[in-house]
Amino acid sequence: MNDPRLESLLQACPGLRLKTDPADLEHYGRDWTRRWTPAPLGIALPATVEEVQAVLRWASAQKVAVVPSGGRTGLSGGAVAANGELVLSLERMNKALDFNAVDRTLTVQAGMPLEALHNAALEHGLIYPVDFAARGSCTIGGNIATNAGGIRVIRYGNTREWVAGLKVVTVDGEVLELNKGLIKNSSGYDFRQLIVGSEGTLGVIVEATVRLTDPPPASNVMLLALPSFEVLMQVFSAFRERLQLEAFEFFTDLAVRHTTSHGAHYPFEQTYPYYVVTEYASGDEAGEAAAMAAFEHCAEQGWVLDGVISASVEQAKQIWRLREGITEAVARHKPYKNDVSVRISAMPAFLAQTQSLIGDAYPHFEVVWFGHIGDGNLHINVLKPDDTSDADFVGQCEHVTKLLAQVLARYDGSISAEHGIGLVKKPYLSSTRSRAEIALMQGVKRAFDPSGLLNPGKVFDA
Repeated sequence: MNDPRLESLLQACPGLRLKTDPADLEHYGRDWTRRWTPAPLGIALPATVEEVQAVLRWASAQKVAVVPSGGRTGLSGGAVAANGELVLSLERMNKALDFNAVDRTLTVQAGMPLEALHNAALEHGLIYPVDFAARGSCTIGGNIATNAGGIRVIRYGNTREWVAGLKVVTVDGEVLELNKGLIKNSSGYDFRQLIVGSEGTLGVIVEATVRLTDPPPASNVMLLALPSFEVLMQVFSAFRERLQLEAFEFFTDLAVRHTTSHGAHYPFEQTYPYYVVTEYASGDEAGEAAAMAAFEHCAEQGWVLDGVISASVEQAKQIWRLREGITEAVARHKPYKNDVSVRISAMPAFLAQTQSLIGDAYPHFEVVWFGHIGDGNLHINVLKPDDTSDADFVGQCEHVTKLLAQVLARYDGSISAEHGIGLVKKPYLSSTRSRAEIALMQGVKRAFDPSGLLNPGKVFDA
């Protein structure tokens, strides 16, 4: 530890755990994007709110930039520390603090992994319904900072709907208690909702009070094989009309090829171009009859070519692995990812135009598609060929993203559905937000962080 600034940090916060080994700097200095070389000043791992306050007071006095860090599972460069920033990791602050049975809320520290939060809720006979494939690694603080969506938005909505209160430390070390678990609160601006989705640029989330709900009725999982992209929305409409959907996820044959090579089980005898995993409420014979009616209707129309219904919890997990394992399975190919959304009503026309654009733009690249069709969210993963340099690959992909952003603007869509803006999507923010909106965002940033020390360079240039 040769930097005198870190010596002064330990003087300001004597009990602070601090890491400076090169391997730690690399590990904590980046997220899943892998596009930037990590170069943080050091890694601070506070164990208490008071230590977070001390670190931020020190950073303000020393004018040292700070990158808040959760599970670093993001795909937009939002947790990258590449310019000498101090990484402020919340991983040691990972405990459940309070359960309120009457309010049905659970207060936890921001570094708690999502899966641990799920388990803590189940101990009280309730659930926290927001869910993602990265549940074992991502943290609730990071989920809130990006307003993450996941696989059950179609029924439960985004993270934002489940945040009852937040404890946030400002850049000068003040603690804000936001909303305090209230259901109704019209007393001025709701800074809680402002912090949700702010990507660590306005304050550091240290605690969250989340709402819990009853476990859903018994459900079942069905895997459908589709002949074409064009029938996707018809299948969705048919199932939504007949069933209470928990999830409706689509992916391509290329996605299946990668997940099965990564260990997932494939249940059909032949391959198909497109697939859907849908989970639906099915607590009785009527529910199963409705599911079969939806399947048979789609099969009669030629929209579905094959299907399988899970006969056990284990088989349901196997079916879900075909979808949830995609990100991990393609990671070694350094994929360039687009995470976009439009209104559900605009999805058919947008899908057709986007498929044509991507097909023309990437004739020599593998493109793995998947998405949360029930909430208008589409993920496009372009895989880097081994014989293409990182720089050339990213350059080609960014050119196409500019064209995609223009299409999104025509459909009033978003360049980031659930992964945030970070560094990756910053050049395309103007396709989603007007100049006036961005100017107001920059004004909010200056009000919370006048010196621009919190996660600098993310979302927009101040």
